[in-house]
Amino acid sequence: MIRLYILMLINKSMKISLIQPGRNNLKYLKWSYDSIRKNQGSHDVQICVADDASTDGTWDWCLEMMDKDSNFNAIKNDGPERLGHTILYDRLVNEVAKHDVCMIYHADMYLMPGAIDQIEHKLEDKTIVSLTRIEPPLHPPGPEKMLMDFGIEPEEFKEEELLEWFKDIQLKQLTKVTEGIFAPWAFYKKDFQEINGHDPLYAPQSKEDSDIFNRFHLNGIKFKQTWGGCVYHMTCRGSRFADGAVRNPDGEVFMKNRETDEWLTQNNKASRNFVRKWGHFVKHDDLMKPLVPSKYDVGIITSDNNINNLRELEPWCSTIYCDSNLGQHYIKTEQPNTLIDLSERVLPYNNEKQNQVLVNIGNIFTQQDFQLIQQLPEILDNNGEIGEFELGNLKISILGLDTFENKLIVCKY
Repeated sequence: MIRLYILMLINKSMKISLIQPGRNNLKYLKWSYDSIRKNQGSHDVQICVADDASTDGTWDWCLEMMDKDSNFNAIKNDGPERLGHTILYDRLVNEVAKHDVCMIYHADMYLMPGAIDQIEHKLEDKTIVSLTRIEPPLHPPGPEKMLMDFGIEPEEFKEEELLEWFKDIQLKQLTKVTEGIFAPWAFYKKDFQEINGHDPLYAPQSKEDSDIFNRFHLNGIKFKQTWGGCVYHMTCRGSRFADGAVRNPDGEVFMKNRETDEWLTQNNKASRNFVRKWGHFVKHDDLMKPLVPSKYDVGIITSDNNINNLRELEPWCSTIYCDSNLGQHYIKTEQPNTLIDLSERVLPYNNEKQNQVLVNIGNIFTQQDFQLIQQLPEILDNNGEIGEFELGNLKISILGLDTFENKLIVCKY
């Protein structure tokens, strides 16, 4: 069976464009580039790089590579502010990639032998193929990846040991396929453009991947994770961690200083925007297939004058009705954090209520009540019916149960 499978892959040649934004990670871009060119086989692989206002010589290297390698193309954000990969992924796909098939690919990934063979064999119409990640133990284990430590920096990378270990692993799981999507993921450009790519709501980064995965799923895209095609992923080489990973005296890997303040602030902003758009937190199964609850038209009515409570509640509905002065103050302070027009979401308490689902918050509002609001899509999916009822301290009126998640498939910005 394995021999037949291998024979099916012989003498094929895929044309694919690898999409790689980078900011001040030149060391990893060089390392990644070398692995792609070593292990791309007979395939026509275009490498597309976006320099996001780097200060480490990335653009000089890009100019050098474009002279040396006709299948290397790059663009530059002059800055000084970064655009982020949410924006630059799409610029590379739409402006630079010359092939019908593209792959979102990170600079801290080493392309394993045979990976593009697997993409070519698995990729079908309306399908996205993810390569399996082999990672050092920087994060908790998961059923969608393999944890093996072959180095956390290019200068300590144990390439020969990795390749020797991978020979047996690849043969054992050559035909294994599960559902799930994560980087690196290969796709048809037409499927990407059909939904208008990534949503700039999340720029510069964070949650843009979960958002587009939801939209692919709702648009009928099937997900395949090939376990015979892999990358070695060093992880954490972007803006998330200030100093990357280090080893303690016993040789174990740990994260130094954890997340940067910049990353934490942006992740919080992006998470709030994700909830505003979808009405729930990011959800997926154990193998990273998106789970998308229904999106209902929910209005929250509150007479509370606490700005902090308003801040917590606002993302969890389509409309929130509150004290007019409080609402105006909130809009002024929060609007810079979102592209969504908050003046259409935060309305005076006495405004006409036109939502299909109304949640009235009384004088008593507990953490348990807030959790019920967060779980409302699932509650309505399972038990929703026209009428009025109480849930905890909440009074809920249901006038309609239309769902609107499919209206989110195409990015509107």
